[in-house]
Amino acid sequence: MKVVSACLAGIKCNYKKESDPYRQIVEMVTNGLAIPVCPEQLGGLPTPRIPAEISGEKVINKKGEDVTVQFRFGAQEALRIARMAKCDEAILKSNSPSCGVGLIYDGSFERKLIQGNGVFAQLLLDNGIKVVSEKDLEE
Repeated sequence: MKVVSACLAGIKCNYKKESDPYRQIVEMVTNGLAIPVCPEQLGGLPTPRIPAEISGEKVINKKGEDVTVQFRFGAQEALRIARMAKCDEAILKSNSPSCGVGLIYDGSFERKLIQGNGVFAQLLLDNGIKVVSEKDLEE
């Protein structure tokens, strides 16, 4: 079983209330092989919501508000769901402050990428769950 970013499964939950469906991921969810989660929604953030990026140890939205607590809470809830579903792998949305794997935006809101992981991606890795991005499916 895999846990996947809900936006990649076609659920309109990203910050713009849009999705970025990937055929393979939609099929996995449809066939009961994956469970979709949106850590940001699970953390209590609205949809649509103000874009946020990781800046140091905090997650800050474009208005300068600290939303770290919501991101961490949502990541914990999403991890709990992944454990309940006995997920051993995750396919997450690239560059996201929650789900980014390997590269995330730098906190400047200028679309500059730096090495790092989103809050949920890092939590999964810390708990022994393999994490890849949707871009890894393209290879």
